[in-house]
Amino acid sequence: MNLPYEFYARDTRLVARALLGQRLVCHATDGTRLAGTISETEAYCPNDSASHAYRGKTMRNSAMFLSAGHVYVYFIYGMHFCLNVVTDAENVGAAVLIRAVLPQEGIEMMQARQPKLKPAALCNGPGRLCKAFGIDRSYNTRSLLGPANGIWIEQADAIPDEQVRCTPRIGISGDDTAKNAAWRWLIVTPRQANDYQKAI
Repeated sequence: MNLPYEFYARDTRLVARALLGQRLVCHATDGTRLAGTISETEAYCPNDSASHAYRGKTMRNSAMFLSAGHVYVYFIYGMHFCLNVVTDAENVGAAVLIRAVLPQEGIEMMQARQPKLKPAALCNGPGRLCKAFGIDRSYNTRSLLGPANGIWIEQADAIPDEQVRCTPRIGISGDDTAKNAAWRWLIVTPRQANDYQKAI
């Protein structure tokens, strides 16, 4: 079952955490189904100086101001696309960056796009993820609420809290509040979770 509008139309931080364990799906142009479990996310909230929407609506970030459940794709470093899920209310300007996915279906096609990478590394990072799934700027503003647009997120089992780590976001700009906000969530193995708890 596809995730409904109500799943996305919430506080961005709640959506970022809840997306862990859900299944990102794309249809390649030849009909191949590409899918994987979302394993790492970051929240970009209203009044967040690290967010592309912080200074208001522009041509680049306008998708962030659409209703919840739309896609926002941007291009960075002249080489990578990044996939975001629009959240909260329309015209708010908030989204969740999908940072990593655990590949499950269509791995052969994903690997053909990145032949130097092992399967476990194909979607480890937002740029690799988009390359593996074939996501580019043409996906910007598409709706996730049905398979007709070629990309959606399917409901799967939730990840228990003991297998989730929460940290500050990676490589962001902004003020100290933004840099210190623990708005990155990722799935960890039971052993990693135990080591993390000992560290804190």
